Amino acid sequence: MPSDSLPALTAEIVHCRACPRLVEWREQAAADPPSRFATEEYWARPVPGFGESRARVLVLGLAPAANGGNRTGRVFTGDRSGDFLFAALYRTGFANQPTSIAIDDGLVVSDAYIAAVVRCAPPDNDPTTDERDNCMPFLVRELDLLTEVRVIVALGAYAWDGALRAMRGLGIRAARKPKFGHRAEAQVGPYLLLGSYHPSQQNTFTGRLTPPMMDDVLARARELAEIR
Repeated sequence: MPSDSLPALTAEIVHCRACPRLVEWREQAAADPPSRFATEEYWARPVPGFGESRARVLVLGLAPAANGGNRTGRVFTGDRSGDFLFAALYRTGFANQPTSIAIDDGLVVSDAYIAAVVRCAPPDNDPTTDERDNCMPFLVRELDLLTEVRVIVALGAYAWDGALRAMRGLGIRAARKPKFGHRAEAQVGPYLLLGSYHPSQQNTFTGRLTPPMMDDVLARARELAEIR
């Protein structure tokens, strides 16, 4: 397996134990799950990105959820944020089905790759600066390997900042740091950075982010990436 391939990077990600606090938290979640998941075996490792290697759109989140990706082994899978996101990806032609519940559920994404800035579930969904920086080389290498990506959909301000940091890791810098906003757009080198509110329950339950708003961002990503 080439050392600079996506499969090799995935293998490296899932064996990472660089952040003691995150290792403890992800394993604690697996050892003491909520009753609805009591019979399930948790992944309890870092969660790699997934999708099409020749994707033109990268969808970037913050981190896996303790009882979502940390349980299922796939980012945005098995939690409410993923329910919202994949329904929108399906409606806009990026996914073959509107649900993402398990790593073997038959989901296939087209023209998209989905990842997170931080690969382990953090307490209170709040990674430390050191934890982010420990993970950042993975995103830098991932972006470098995704040679067809032209649009990065940043789900929230954290992902927006993470995408800019990953670009800087590749030597690509904005003349002035663009400000995050829902539907904000910024051209940075070869990439078009496109902002969206994160599909967290805090945003979707309050109506700050609605299905039409999410669909609009993803449809714009298709347009910008020239996906027919």
